Amino acid sequence: MDQLCALVAAIAFGLCSPETATPYFVDVSAEALPGKSGSPNAMAASAADLDADGDLDLAIAIEYGPNRVLLNDGAGRFREAQLKGPSGDHEDVAVADYDRDGDLDLVFIGEDDQVLGYHLNDGKAGFSDVSDRLPDRATSNTVVAVDVDGDGDADLVTANAGPDFVWINDGSGGFTDESAARLPQRDDVSQDIAVGDVDGDGDPDLVFGNEEQNRLYRNDGAGHFADAPLPERATPEETRDVDLADVDGDGDLDLYFANVRIFAADRDQQDRLLRNDGHGSFTDVTATQLEPDDELTTSVAFIDYDRDGDLDLIRGRMGDLRAKRSNFPLLAFTNDGAGRFTAAPGIMPPIAGANAFDIEIADFTGDGRLDLFVASRGGPDRLLIGLK
Repeated sequence: MDQLCALVAAIAFGLCSPETATPYFVDVSAEALPGKSGSPNAMAASAADLDADGDLDLAIAIEYGPNRVLLNDGAGRFREAQLKGPSGDHEDVAVADYDRDGDLDLVFIGEDDQVLGYHLNDGKAGFSDVSDRLPDRATSNTVVAVDVDGDGDADLVTANAGPDFVWINDGSGGFTDESAARLPQRDDVSQDIAVGDVDGDGDPDLVFGNEEQNRLYRNDGAGHFADAPLPERATPEETRDVDLADVDGDGDLDLYFANVRIFAADRDQQDRLLRNDGHGSFTDVTATQLEPDDELTTSVAFIDYDRDGDLDLIRGRMGDLRAKRSNFPLLAFTNDGAGRFTAAPGIMPPIAGANAFDIEIADFTGDGRLDLFVASRGGPDRLLIGLK
């Protein structure tokens, strides 16, 4: 621990104690993050270089409060930047150069009040509110930026309560709703979207995590999506987060569903891991590859925290639906190299608790090691600097 303290003192704000540091991460939240004003409910975050200074900043979606932009000083310390725009029940943010002027813009999506936020960047993290340019609105939980039609610009896909949206970019940041022509239109209540080439044909496919039945939509190569099968399960699941990652090192994307029991009492909270055969067909390997769990898992992240060449797992939990408590510890699981995950106590600092609704992985300090930002619904957000 003495060597760790010396490293932390040199790199990470001069703070070290058994509560704030492990050999893998140090929690620098109190020193590195500005406090929250207004609503404490951070729902999602995205790391990107918003002010073009070469380091990674943060855009954060806030539930019933002003959305946030935090600018990095290059060493992993953040300050608040001004972001004018509508407050609302924002659930997610997608960052991309929508108007193709060389800088990164922001789109926030809203749930119960259906309030949207669209902000164009002046190149230095000065944002103009152009929210009225988005074509439609719904009760939405997730938005992703992806080049749906293969023309080189960033389109948008949203996960809604009801039919989901596909908004096609005209190349200058204007969007047209082409949902009905490009995506199956269902009345699912969708919570998350994962984007990746699951069948190895070179185009992006979509996985929707839903409250009732999860969906895999394969791309036909021209940006039109059709149903593809997923393994059935005996009990229904309520999925909050969905991730694609190559957990077994075979070169294709496997599928992880993080599950909760919030809106229906019969849901199985066991997270689920599906192994890809390389062609987009999946086998449920949960029983052999994951430990049993009955947690409200609201977010997951895959990161090689022990630097042994495979992807390990961090799980974030929601312990309090009212967000009155937000000190629920993050859970770490070590990969054996073949995609089997075992609980690994001692990886995460004990102080690093949250109602973790999103975990963003990025190198915030520029030292070549991956760090974690945890968006917490209630209480402080968390910034964990990677040490190993």
